[in-house]
Amino acid sequence: MTLLAQAGPSYCIPTGISRCKTAQNVVIAMASSMDASKLKETPPRFSSLSCNSSKTPQILSSESLSVGVKRGHRVAVAVSPPTEDAVIATEPLTKEDLIRYLASGCKPKENWRIGTEHEKFGFEIGTLRPMKYEQIAELLHGIAERFDWDRIMEGDNIIGLKQGKQNISLEPGGQFELSGAPVETLHQTCAEVNSHLYQVKAVTEEMGIGFLGIGFQPKWGLKDIPVMPKGRYDIMRNYMPKVGSLGLDMMFRTCTVQVNLDFISEADMIRKFRAGLALQPIATALFANSPFSDGKPNGYLSLRSHIWTDTDNNRAGMLPFVFYDTFGFEQYVDYALDVPMYFVYREKKYIDCTGMSFRDFLAGKLPCIPGELPTLDDWENHLTTIFPEVRLKRYLEMRGADGGPWRSLCALPAFWVGLLYDEDSLQSVLDMTADWTSEERQMLRNKVTQNSFKTELSITIPEIIICLTQELQK
Repeated sequence: MTLLAQAGPSYCIPTGISRCKTAQNVVIAMASSMDASKLKETPPRFSSLSCNSSKTPQILSSESLSVGVKRGHRVAVAVSPPTEDAVIATEPLTKEDLIRYLASGCKPKENWRIGTEHEKFGFEIGTLRPMKYEQIAELLHGIAERFDWDRIMEGDNIIGLKQGKQNISLEPGGQFELSGAPVETLHQTCAEVNSHLYQVKAVTEEMGIGFLGIGFQPKWGLKDIPVMPKGRYDIMRNYMPKVGSLGLDMMFRTCTVQVNLDFISEADMIRKFRAGLALQPIATALFANSPFSDGKPNGYLSLRSHIWTDTDNNRAGMLPFVFYDTFGFEQYVDYALDVPMYFVYREKKYIDCTGMSFRDFLAGKLPCIPGELPTLDDWENHLTTIFPEVRLKRYLEMRGADGGPWRSLCALPAFWVGLLYDEDSLQSVLDMTADWTSEERQMLRNKVTQNSFKTELSITIPEIIICLTQELQK
């Protein structure tokens, strides 16, 4: 594939694939940006984890160059991510291009970072009812005005905020999400969370709005949850009941916290992927925080985790093939190519492509837009619609924990960083879990949703946690 614009070499492979995050981190006329190292000196803020370098030029599409409208020293971004053509190809994408895209995430250890994303439920303090979209819009505008964020618009609706690399977004039912900056230390992660909660509280105190950190909406049913005005969610809402019984609950009534981590090579990615999948049920047990629904106990300790077992098994789960000897970037690409699509984004609109094949898209045979070929943005967008317990992009996402209070937002990255960024701890995890079968991993994943620490494998979960704690204390 030949690129008209390039953003610098990959750390792993000699490729021209952009090091900047093409679909979701291209910022139009950015007023300011903040290097992660400056978090030590200034109050930290937040962004999505990416492979950007401050020395790497960003690639802007011909369309996006004209969409920024300055308001003072802030910017209104007129088109919501994803962008359509931030990387322009002169030849059709190939499977090898998709593999190189994932491999371009490899980084030397000194450039590894920690990214934390977390969601929370907003509610009216007087009625306990969920926030309406109009209230969420007021909150977003308030944060933008007081704390110098750029608005993200979809049509006339505000649907998020950006500040440098930082990102605030809305989940389908109005869950309020912070995608944190790629920071260097756990202390910066905690400072980042604290800064975000301060900004939110400063605006919501005057609105009579509170927030709850929990994994599942404890009181209100689906009919009570507002629907956010985002095109991709309309497509998902129509598709979900066709592929599982709990997909709408996942969309509108769950909150999670996840940690994003880097890898140095394909071999390192494989080891962390396997360790992360094996221990994801342990994280679910440790951070289980969704025992209530519809105003009463629901019989689960992590209903949020259980919801994923019948959401869409074509795109969720424990991915047994990660433990095959043949696994690597190519095998993940093969898996992703066969995950049914949701949409394609063209001319500022989401086109419904549910159930269709990205393999057909590569060949120009996608029924919803026949004859059209995908870009790297389309591939990146597609990767965001895959929901396994650990997800591979150009970094690894640990996705097994319920949303929770401030302390757990800091504890989850500490758990995963201690286990996966230390070579001795990582090897100990791999040794401990080496003889676990696919069936045992799946059994553990299914049972912890109800039994948590009482779930047993060859050893109990408390015994596993003791072993992990000993590793973290070395």
